[in-house]
Amino acid sequence: MAEDTGFTLLPGRVPLLVSMPHAGTDLPPDISGRLADPLRALDDTDWHLAEVYDFAQSLGASTLCAHWSRVAVDLNRPPDDTPMYPGSNNTGLCPVKSFAGTMLYRQGAAPTSAEIAARRERYWRPYHEALEGELARLAQAHGRAVLFDAHSIRSVLPWLFEGKLPDLNLGTAAGTSCDPGLRERLARSLGSQSRYTVAVDGRFRGGYITRHYGQPARGWHAVQLEMCWSCYMDEDPPGPVDPRRMLHLRPVLEDLLATAIEWAAGLGA
Repeated sequence: MAEDTGFTLLPGRVPLLVSMPHAGTDLPPDISGRLADPLRALDDTDWHLAEVYDFAQSLGASTLCAHWSRVAVDLNRPPDDTPMYPGSNNTGLCPVKSFAGTMLYRQGAAPTSAEIAARRERYWRPYHEALEGELARLAQAHGRAVLFDAHSIRSVLPWLFEGKLPDLNLGTAAGTSCDPGLRERLARSLGSQSRYTVAVDGRFRGGYITRHYGQPARGWHAVQLEMCWSCYMDEDPPGPVDPRRMLHLRPVLEDLLATAIEWAAGLGA
């Protein structure tokens, strides 16, 4: 049996790649067996994003979706484990705490430095090699490419931030990860609806993937959308996708991705 690559890459025909690095729920036995509560350890999953964005391929976009849980390795953290938000509570490359601030591992069972290095090679590197390769393919074929890094999160997490998050959080690393015109058009797309609250480069300005692969001078333009679970499902406990909520959310996401495709293709730019 072939070894699991840890992700599913479905190449598309337009200059847009939708990345879902935190959608995975798989946990190797050597990790799950050391967790304080293996079921609760999955609480910080970006639940059901492959289903939420299942329309992306019909638009012609490429999709890249992780299989492994972020507990094994966080694909949206830098390989040297530098904190993404200095001065704030953070979770690392191989997290030992949940978003609620609770310990993930039993006492004495947290990963060592050597194990973190091994996980980086086993789980982190293949995803990033696939991501970089697909971005390069799209940029070569179309002249430029947009990376849309898709995320979702519980709307209230006091250990990480105060109050309730806006529903839809667009991050462009304060405008450095993409062309200003793309940022403006995506912000305008989000602002054209009134059902959801929106923030642009607020608490979530984009993680490692957005910051690292957003290289406008190279023709690589990266954005992140952090979306509250409540937009498409019950949060307590995390439930299945709610079809009624998706009726409202789907057109918003479709317009957002279509806007990115149109910009990348040079239509109305």
